[in-house]
Amino acid sequence: MCPAVARPRDTVIGMPRTPAPPVILGDEPGSFPHGVLAERHPAIIRQVRDAFPYDPDIHRALDALLVSCTEGVIEPLPADAHDRDRWRTWGLDTYTGRSWFDVPWLWSESWFYRRLLDAVGYFGPGPWQGLDPFRPFKLAELDAPETDEELAVLDDLESRPAEERAHALLHGSLWGNRADLGFRLSDADAEGRAAAPGLVADDSDTLWSLLPAAPTGNGTLCLVADNAGRELVPDLLLAAHLLAHGHTARVVLHVKPYPYYVSDATPADVVDALRRLAAAPGAASAYGRRLWSAMADGTLTVRAHPFAAAPLPYEEMPPDLRAEFAAATLTLVKGDLNYRRLVGDRRWPPTTPFPEVTAHFPGPVAALRTLKSDVITGLTADTEAALVAAEDQRWRTGGTHALIQVRG
Repeated sequence: MCPAVARPRDTVIGMPRTPAPPVILGDEPGSFPHGVLAERHPAIIRQVRDAFPYDPDIHRALDALLVSCTEGVIEPLPADAHDRDRWRTWGLDTYTGRSWFDVPWLWSESWFYRRLLDAVGYFGPGPWQGLDPFRPFKLAELDAPETDEELAVLDDLESRPAEERAHALLHGSLWGNRADLGFRLSDADAEGRAAAPGLVADDSDTLWSLLPAAPTGNGTLCLVADNAGRELVPDLLLAAHLLAHGHTARVVLHVKPYPYYVSDATPADVVDALRRLAAAPGAASAYGRRLWSAMADGTLTVRAHPFAAAPLPYEEMPPDLRAEFAAATLTLVKGDLNYRRLVGDRRWPPTTPFPEVTAHFPGPVAALRTLKSDVITGLTADTEAALVAAEDQRWRTGGTHALIQVRG
């Protein structure tokens, strides 16, 4: 693996070091990670198979992947794979020959999507080269009536004071994370479940203190996106507002370099979202035109760094990406996967301080996340006790709770 370049957690001033628990594996039957590997991944293979008129060779490759990921072991990439050396740096040599369930869950999940793209011919050469296997699902969500309903709310919001709009758009970006295709594959009732009762942590005042409004805007906001479709749209709306009202002079939108985790945003998904906004009626269209212009003048840029699809925590990010985040006024990290990468995919005691587990990050960082996996930090003891008393561990994974956490 690439070496971590990080500030040790025990150097955080006035903060005792919490011993790091082991990384999460998928080897425990009945656990959430085991269910993802044993049930969600096969379901994704079936959905992808049915979404395209793939030829017999691809069907055979998908069959082989299904057997490998549920019963087999990690296999090396072929010698001519374009990213073979990169994956060897990311730990492939260490995990080759081991069960998918016996390596770090974060690594195994990422490896699944890399091999799925291989199976459907994404990396080519051939007729399926570069074709996103998740595109039909993404477009269906983007074109759903629910998206029209959400965009129509912008018309009413336009009459509100700028500060109120900013807070509404922040929460829209936060709760937009529930529009997660991979999540709903294993939880068909998620979309219809009642709205969350509240945030388990809310550092939004600190977030706004790091992004004060100014006449011309200051600095750069790095926005690390998560999902495409109905989550990416509110992320873009938030970015448009921050630019228009001088909270930042520039937004760099970090997305995945290739299709990943079913619905994770790629550059093509950004374009689809912008077109969807521009074609909508009312205020949504104005947002779309402003964002399109921001792309043209460079105040909104898209970045697809290879590490965005790495199976590693951000603590192990390469120097060039570390330098980008270090230069930003704030890095806003969206979603569950990015949270796992930010704090480390470990079963931390829930009261482990968020600033401690993010001390490695090179600049101010904020997390917007609805909870869809076991990892959690930064809760008060009272909040943890109330959650445990009110329900079982479902609050960690059910998508009904959310957080805004900041380390300035």
